[in-house]
Amino acid sequence: MADFDIARTRKSLFSALLDARDTFGRDKIALEDLERQPISFGRLVLAALLLGRKLAALTKERERVAVLLPNVQGIAVTLFGLNAFGRVPAFLNFTAGLKNLKAACELAQIETIVTSHRFVEQGKLDDIVAALGEGRRIVWLEEVRASITSLDKIRALVESWFARRVHAPAGVQPDDPAVVLFTSGSEGKPKGVVLSNANLVANAYQVKAHAGGVLTPDDVFFNPLPIFHSFGLTAGLLTAVLNGMKSVLYPSPLHYRQIPKLIAGTRATIVLATDTFLQGYARAADENDLKSVRYVIAGAERVKEETRKLWGRYGTVILEGYGATECAPVLAVSLPDKNRVGSVGAFLPGIEWRLEPVEGIHEGGRLHVRGPNVMKGYLSPERPGGIETPTEGWHDTGDIVAVDDGLITILGRAKRFAKVGGEMISLAAIEAMVQGLWPDANHVVVALPDPRKGEQIVLVTEKPDADRDVLLAHAREQGFPELWVPKAILVSPLPVLGSGKVDYAAAVEMARRLQAML
Repeated sequence: MADFDIARTRKSLFSALLDARDTFGRDKIALEDLERQPISFGRLVLAALLLGRKLAALTKERERVAVLLPNVQGIAVTLFGLNAFGRVPAFLNFTAGLKNLKAACELAQIETIVTSHRFVEQGKLDDIVAALGEGRRIVWLEEVRASITSLDKIRALVESWFARRVHAPAGVQPDDPAVVLFTSGSEGKPKGVVLSNANLVANAYQVKAHAGGVLTPDDVFFNPLPIFHSFGLTAGLLTAVLNGMKSVLYPSPLHYRQIPKLIAGTRATIVLATDTFLQGYARAADENDLKSVRYVIAGAERVKEETRKLWGRYGTVILEGYGATECAPVLAVSLPDKNRVGSVGAFLPGIEWRLEPVEGIHEGGRLHVRGPNVMKGYLSPERPGGIETPTEGWHDTGDIVAVDDGLITILGRAKRFAKVGGEMISLAAIEAMVQGLWPDANHVVVALPDPRKGEQIVLVTEKPDADRDVLLAHAREQGFPELWVPKAILVSPLPVLGSGKVDYAAAVEMARRLQAML
């Protein structure tokens, strides 16, 4: 592991992009997307200055500007362009539904939304954008592009050679907000997470310092994860670009047949995705589609043994990582020489951590972290424009973890433990046990109120012939007490968020409804 120099992180996002351009060369390719027209670091800086100046003319200094765009080069240009001129992009999760999107815009005091006619039409988002646009300005990228004159282009070209001087008047400091992300809401109402410039730059550099022996300047990242999700933003885009590697952006992780073809076409060597998506790609791929992939970096959910086998056919190694939006997001990632199944690797350099005991849980503790990547804070719902900062810089992840020989094992979310008959039971551990029995299907375990035992455990599964007696016998074989075996089994497709995570709030609600019907 290379030394991590925290002083290097004290810069704006746009300054970090300029450093990458100057270090790795103007002509080196930085970005590509499904249009297959790669752009170099030099052209990325030029495009960011050209678009950024146009957007700056339509917005105020320090304004939070909502961005509603898919994973294409335009979203990266918009990010760096807004940062170059001192604006703060707030990335909207277009899969979240109108209610959550309205709440996000109100929380972040959004006055301007940047989007694209083509995206809105293809995504059938016309009604949503119309509703969000009430009392707000909608800026269409196609119209901005149409307004660009030859003089604008010449000015941006000249400015790209003096980009630091152009950026300087914006006065963007390392600790100023760089982006606002809205948590996925897998367990409740989304929050607005404010990440500073230094948070994002630090995390991109931390990953490189941690995995310096694994990543090379020739690596090509394939990123189908949305930029509105921190995994897609930092791991998929910034870690690659700010460290001189190419990032290939793809607009939807759900295109199981198309993605393996593009992985082959771009000769991607690193793929970032969640377990659910990884299974889909491996199953849909033709024999040679995935052979260029050296490593998969998986996060957001536990990697199943079946997924490892599917990718193992191509000689690909799956490295599990772990993070939280509030931490920009990467906290840990496995390395090839320390890749213990079930572990998410060691903490990145520069991260302090502590475990706090949890009553009723005898292994591990509740993880708290502090470091240069830990957020500025949450947008305050009570004080418009205010930020609720972490106490003394410590963030409570809400995860129960164990750390052994420096490697982290996630035991479950604190919220994902059920109290049955006075005993604390890990729902994640039950899911892993069920997955071992029925590896070809997806499952989620939820806890519902029980008048006698406090809570009861219910399995929601996509396996049509799931049988409780078979599950009970398997649990006994694995040494699980009967108390841990789900009381009821409900067969249904699992609800999934746009980030690829299981939507636990929706799963609990679905289980309640199905049980009531039965």
